[in-house]
Amino acid sequence: MFDIGFSELLVCLVVALVVIGPERLPETVRTVGLWIGRLKRSLRETRSEIERQIGADDIRRQLHNEEIMQRIEETRREMEKTLQQASLTASPQDQPRTYEHQELPDHAHMDDKPVVTADTNKTAEPVAPTETSTKAPDKTS
Repeated sequence: MFDIGFSELLVCLVVALVVIGPERLPETVRTVGLWIGRLKRSLRETRSEIERQIGADDIRRQLHNEEIMQRIEETRREMEKTLQQASLTASPQDQPRTYEHQELPDHAHMDDKPVVTADTNKTAEPVAPTETSTKAPDKTS
């Protein structure tokens, strides 16, 4: 804030000693220190109040978010440009393959659960349900 060197501070102390005198100098220094402390405190409170009123934190946060969004957009553009250049220079065998969608048969969507055998440490392969197991039991009784 202030650019005061050691020699300038020494000159100020000597002048204060001559003007105020050695008896009242400690009391004066203490009083000036209290005034400076009060001034700093009031300036800090005023600054925080002003920042709260204008929403400086929100503005800082918004600027930071905008900066991040700009960086993301620049990166997206660079990636698109690189991909376009790569697709122009790539041979046909390097081009991505396109696959057609194939509908799977109904039995491919069955829920295969492992079948537990009598031995608890072994599991058998999943068994697809047969037609007899999917039919409802007959009520002949």
